[in-house]
Amino acid sequence: MRLRDVEAGDVGAYVRMRCDAVMMAELGGPLPEERVRERLRKDVVEVAEDRSWIKVIVPDGAGPEVVAGSVTLWSHEEDGAAVAEIGWMVLPEFQGRGLAKAAVRELLDAASRDGRWGPVHAFPATANGPSNGICRALGFRLLGELDVDFADRVLHCNHWVVVPGEHHASDTE
Repeated sequence: MRLRDVEAGDVGAYVRMRCDAVMMAELGGPLPEERVRERLRKDVVEVAEDRSWIKVIVPDGAGPEVVAGSVTLWSHEEDGAAVAEIGWMVLPEFQGRGLAKAAVRELLDAASRDGRWGPVHAFPATANGPSNGICRALGFRLLGELDVDFADRVLHCNHWVVVPGEHHASDTE
């Protein structure tokens, strides 16, 4: 598995990930395609300006055009303070291979080396067992449950936090 920056040509993968009812089941349902295309345009700019790390997951042995999913690290403001957040998605045909866990670990390792992000938060839906399992396996600490605004929807989530460099590298969990 390797990560590369998202590109304008990744529109097909973005649409598959965000306009599909199964992929978006834990995120309030599919998004409108034009909104997803606009998100990609913004994401490409954020990457070019080094404001966010938005990576697509390329499986081992595949060409760079094969996208299995994405992992993103970005900063936003909450109650007047900057908060670093990580999120990920993997397409159904690539799930169950450990790609999301490896991608999250790789981005956290890069964040540790970079040093600018501080504690990193994750907000998987409380019912999303696989994503909560990734947080648990990589040493995130569960702070509790809360409601999170995502794409004009309110989601009931677990709130996890980890300090990059202090996460676990377990492959057995």
